Amino acid sequence: MPNGRLGVGFIGSGFNARFHMLGWKGVRDGDVLGVWSPNPKNAEAAADYARTLDVGDAKPYKSIADMVADKRIDAIWLTGPNQARIENVEEIVDALERGKGTLKGIACEKPLARNVAEAKQVAKLIKRAGLREGYLENQYFAPHVEFGRNLLWARGAATTGRPYLARAAEEHSGPHMPWFWQGKLQGGGVLNDMMCHSALIVRHLLTKPGAAPSTVKPVRVTAHIASLKWSRPHYAKQLKQTMGKEVDYEHTPSEDFASLFVEYETDDGQRVIGEATTSWSFVGAGLRLSAELLGPEYSMRWNSLDSGLELFFSREVKGKTGEDLVEKQNAESGVMPVVPSEAVAYGYEAEDRHFVRVFLGKEEPRLTFDDGIEVVQMLMTAYQSAEEGKTIDFPPRGLDEFQPAVARGKWKPR
Repeated sequence: MPNGRLGVGFIGSGFNARFHMLGWKGVRDGDVLGVWSPNPKNAEAAADYARTLDVGDAKPYKSIADMVADKRIDAIWLTGPNQARIENVEEIVDALERGKGTLKGIACEKPLARNVAEAKQVAKLIKRAGLREGYLENQYFAPHVEFGRNLLWARGAATTGRPYLARAAEEHSGPHMPWFWQGKLQGGGVLNDMMCHSALIVRHLLTKPGAAPSTVKPVRVTAHIASLKWSRPHYAKQLKQTMGKEVDYEHTPSEDFASLFVEYETDDGQRVIGEATTSWSFVGAGLRLSAELLGPEYSMRWNSLDSGLELFFSREVKGKTGEDLVEKQNAESGVMPVVPSEAVAYGYEAEDRHFVRVFLGKEEPRLTFDDGIEVVQMLMTAYQSAEEGKTIDFPPRGLDEFQPAVARGKWKPR
């Protein structure tokens, strides 16, 4: 680590990796120095993007082992597809155990894995290698969430009592890449893809700053899943045309809507509630993140589309479609909200800055792979609740072996 800086390599070159690279503009003591992708052209393009952003002299690598072996690389950010998680981690650990390189830490994008068994395997491999670890959950670090939470606990809860209801949602029109839509690859549908954000956020909001998550213990879980839009014949055909024939929602759909209701028991004996929803069937300007926290005499509200900046384009304004106003942008005319610095607003900058400092030994990790495992346990319990149509005590028996029907290609919408 020359001059006390952390050299970081990325496994993955897609949408998520690029959001992290955007966030890296606010990271002062780390550099993006490498990218590996199974597609060499994608690795080169992502490395070029990092260089263009001036966040590091990144270069593409032919293999993960080559990147681990490079003395410039001190830590790895895992941002590749869910179905490659075990394989990617195994290659990292194999290179380390063969003495091909040394690393300080591994940061893994959400979800940690597709199911509990895989999540525990990822954690076991990294612990065996003796590495520091970080669970990447950007919304946990979103400035609006963190600032609002701290103020409400310091002013409202301190004088009138702890909060009792948290809500969170993430909604957009659907993922960018075909593998996200395929339950057998991704591990599920929108619940596995995005509820990991919202399930963590509601518990985080209900937990006193500085206290352990275990002070707000989940005890009962109720969940529902549905395919509201994309299994309709017109949209299933549209999806197959844009994503490829492997994405066949007429025969093997994944859920595009999910809701979660969690009852928690606090360390002072109270029952509090978390509500979360996620959707790939949302119709609006683009990605919408939202959160609420309510207590006896106070509340907070955040909506990422209430950014304070709007543009208007009439019908006469013509141009190609894009995402230059907001992630998952759905229109090019009318009144359009703009999120000027999405990587900051969504928490990428703060989380990347934090975990760079963790791997430099300057901070203790706020989220570890153990937190990632707990999130996957919640997601699998939610799938079980949805499949059985009932409330389930958390954690249920046999959770390590459970795989959702969506992930097995056996789920059919009612």
